[in-house]
Amino acid sequence: MRTIKLGTSDLQVPVVAVGFWRLNRNTDVKTAEDFIKTAIENGANFFDHADIYGGGEAEKIFSEAIGMNDSIREKIMIQSKCGIVPGTSFDFSKKHILESVDGSLKRLNTDYLDVLLLHRPDTFMEPEEVCEAFDILKANGKVRNFGVSNENIWQMEYLRQNLNVPLVANQMQLSIAHCPMIQSGLNVNMFNDSAIERGSGIIEYCRLNKITIQAWSPFQYGFAKGTFIDNPDFPELNAKLSEMAEKYGVSKTTIVMSWILSHPAKIQPITGTLKKERMLECLKAADITLSREEWYAIYMSAGNILP
Repeated sequence: MRTIKLGTSDLQVPVVAVGFWRLNRNTDVKTAEDFIKTAIENGANFFDHADIYGGGEAEKIFSEAIGMNDSIREKIMIQSKCGIVPGTSFDFSKKHILESVDGSLKRLNTDYLDVLLLHRPDTFMEPEEVCEAFDILKANGKVRNFGVSNENIWQMEYLRQNLNVPLVANQMQLSIAHCPMIQSGLNVNMFNDSAIERGSGIIEYCRLNKITIQAWSPFQYGFAKGTFIDNPDFPELNAKLSEMAEKYGVSKTTIVMSWILSHPAKIQPITGTLKKERMLECLKAADITLSREEWYAIYMSAGNILP
């Protein structure tokens, strides 16, 4: 598996991360064990979690499925997220961050996280509190690297100015059919809808500051509306994906992931499937680099416009 450097950290991570937001108590442990083993065997050893996934149980199930011990831990990288109190609030307080990390470490049966992300922006955030929490976690070895999720450039900048550690990642929703951060950058100073600044400057800001963008829901359109692959509402996109899949001898799933990986910003997409075959299709994308012309053709086939 091809790797990239995660932000300014010392981590060389696979270009495709494996996410576990679907992992819950309805998942057969043996099936999960086989899934994780297959990922590791194929070089996909960077695993993305959150304290709320699976109703708070995904991390524990993952640890059980992998049979967590020191030997296994040194072969993998674990990222988790905190800051969401489901249905109640977002919470970046020092107390919440520290307690959340302790909970994740206990469920994962490990002494440290390779990366901790703040899950969604908290409008009550006091950056000094976040700084204190991060400093404590860094000093006691519980977290080695830090980042954010779903934050705009000013939220990142405000936080960065008050931290003693760098932000190495920002996890954002991104797919061919959900790419406002790309649309607004291509339609600067225009009167069309794509020019509306829904994510303007995030790609450039992260590239300037060496913050890796991680793409969540790479197969979804809208906010969790469903996948666009084989969706009759996206005929032109699926026709183009089929054309590219035939050309490269892979599935449409692989082409979708390669579209993200082919962007020069070195974006790291995160899978969300628990199906081994589909995960392997995602991982194949690491071996394909679309041309500029192919990338734009796929982009426009999803209804995205060029000015």
